[in-house]
Amino acid sequence: MGSDTATAITAGPRGVPLLGNLPQFAKDPLAFFTALRECGAGQVTWAMGRTPARFLNDPALIGELLSARESTFSLPDLGWSFRYLMGEGVVVAKGADWRRKRSLVQPSVRPKQVRAYAATMADCAREVAERWSVGERIDIRREMTGLTQRIAVRTVFGTDAAVREEVIGRCMDVAQQQMGAEFRGLGAMLPDWFRTPGRLRFKAAVDTLDAEVARIVAARREAGGERDDLLSRLLTAVDEAGVPLTDKEIRDETVTLYNAGHETTATTLTWAWYLLSRNPKAREALTAELDRVLGGRTPGFDDYARLRWTEAVVKETLRLRPTVWLNLAVAEEGATLGGDPVPAGTQVWISPWATHRDPRRWPQPDEFRPERWLDGAPDAITDHTWFPFGGGTRACLGARFAMVEAVIVLATLGSRFHLDTGGQEIRPTVGLTLQPDRDVLAVTRPVPALAR
Repeated sequence: MGSDTATAITAGPRGVPLLGNLPQFAKDPLAFFTALRECGAGQVTWAMGRTPARFLNDPALIGELLSARESTFSLPDLGWSFRYLMGEGVVVAKGADWRRKRSLVQPSVRPKQVRAYAATMADCAREVAERWSVGERIDIRREMTGLTQRIAVRTVFGTDAAVREEVIGRCMDVAQQQMGAEFRGLGAMLPDWFRTPGRLRFKAAVDTLDAEVARIVAARREAGGERDDLLSRLLTAVDEAGVPLTDKEIRDETVTLYNAGHETTATTLTWAWYLLSRNPKAREALTAELDRVLGGRTPGFDDYARLRWTEAVVKETLRLRPTVWLNLAVAEEGATLGGDPVPAGTQVWISPWATHRDPRRWPQPDEFRPERWLDGAPDAITDHTWFPFGGGTRACLGARFAMVEAVIVLATLGSRFHLDTGGQEIRPTVGLTLQPDRDVLAVTRPVPALAR
């Protein structure tokens, strides 16, 4: 796209006094951002209440924003519940504190370490497969949530924490539901000290979670020794000055890693099974690849590079149903985009949901076509037309972990079962993440290639 379009700024839909475009945003955020996209300009202005806002509609500007978030753009305050759960972990830390924490956390999710976690991912998925039987009716979302919770507990806290999986998982479920409810409703506008029934349930769940984490950390410190889980690596990590993480910092980072490695992946897998069920040819191609590559065995890390169609299914799912459906930054003094100044305090929004479906950049944007991700595909995918894990220095640290986990789970379960969701249409609904609007129910069917 040329520079004239990239730097164009146009006014978005008219708002109402005091509230601006907030009613339109609150009614249907996905439709609202799609409408902003259709305005065509690189930057579209609108108003979140009395706060000026811009929507970025051009990949070059999206890349510019993502790379500038540590200089002239800052992270927004996502509300009391988000801060209470996440603490001051690497996701919300800023400046020198963020750089220190990122340097301490990043080694725990590098490819070498993800290789060590792959066996746990496959083992947990195999346990689910062995529990299922053909003809059983299951709730996909519930099954994937339980599975990714189990993987998260064992990779973050270690296998010795498995006995506490149910307690930790239940606490995180309550916390995530409340964060989503606050984001969708008026809770984000309430003062921190105000306690609604939902906030009281949320606080009780997080306090229980903190007690569990403290118990696990104390037991690990007392036992000593080195293990392959993320907690062990955080306990032994030191910064450039030789200073280790405090217990509070370890709590914040383990909860952050658990949260990032569980709910988002469970949602992606739920959408993947749903899309595969509605697209028989894509499911047949998955079956053929799993037959060819695995031959009935459980996948390992080395299979990840060979499961190209399976990976393409995950990427296409993240295009059509991006779990993180929006991203937001706040302009500071001196901020610019496309050479144009952005007044301090302006909210700048980007939406994977809208950009991933832009017909100017994606042929047949609403169709589930994993083949667009294969080598040699005719339609090139350019930078920042697909950004489910963000980008720039603030890109998700666990992106590799999430991709490997999703591929291994799909391969392990998909080689044994086809999840038939029937003719039901599931629509996306928004909170902090993009969720199905109802239970995703399916019947477990035999895989034809393995049933012959």
